[in-house]
Amino acid sequence: MKPDSVVEEQATTSAPMRVISARSGWRAIDLAELWTYRDLFYFLVWRDIKSRYAQSVFGIGWAVIQPLFFMVIFTLVFDRLAKIGSDGAPYPVFSYTALVIWTYFASAFNEATTSLVTNANMIGKVYFPRLILPLSAVLAKLIDLVIAFTLLIGLMIWYGIMPTPLVFTLPLLIAIAMATAAGLGMWLSALAIQFRDIKYAMQFGVQLMMYASPVVYPASLVPDKYRLAYALNPMVGVVEGFRSALLDTNPMPWDFIGVGAAVSAVLVVTGTFYFRRTERIFADVA
Repeated sequence: MKPDSVVEEQATTSAPMRVISARSGWRAIDLAELWTYRDLFYFLVWRDIKSRYAQSVFGIGWAVIQPLFFMVIFTLVFDRLAKIGSDGAPYPVFSYTALVIWTYFASAFNEATTSLVTNANMIGKVYFPRLILPLSAVLAKLIDLVIAFTLLIGLMIWYGIMPTPLVFTLPLLIAIAMATAAGLGMWLSALAIQFRDIKYAMQFGVQLMMYASPVVYPASLVPDKYRLAYALNPMVGVVEGFRSALLDTNPMPWDFIGVGAAVSAVLVVTGTFYFRRTERIFADVA
């Protein structure tokens, strides 16, 4: 009998028996069940954090090295050579502000997408809500965001930049990035466990998505007639919102943020339903 399903209690003459039976069809998220397995959720988050930094040469420095490296490359190529504008902000801090939140999103999305494949042995041996795997991957990556953000604060102090009062919108922007990574992660993790080449297509897609987001260039370069279509990428509003709140480059792009938040909500809802519909076959194909 496969371990993917809803758990039901059946009483016998001797003792209660726990029966696991497969269910099909569209099912919403079971919050009560997730709460029951909260200890497992905490364990997986801690395991991801510990495995990433334990016995590593640079330790938590890896959370800073990647965005810092890209900041240097982007400054040389897009600022010094291509002369891309930065809305009045120094280009190093302009690009690093975007890279802090973008690196979090890309790494969380990647870990969530591969979470089922990585934990295939666990899926085949014991029952637990499979949604825990992609969600814990998204949450665990927040530690990298916090570490990289400390260097951003140092850069802002170096360049004499003070954040705006809209800095209090950062939790909202981070929540949109988390929801986007989780929604896409649930969709693609359910597909990746059936089609193993999904992870290769995902890596290519993330690179394209970065250049479809205002990471190396300002969103002000996008013509007004394309703004609505451009905002369908939720990370557009998140990246521009980070710059507006921290660097005061432009007014807060509420139109980008509103459209992006709606798209991320759709991704979460549809991703959850698709994940729950297909999870009954995970143990068979893992």
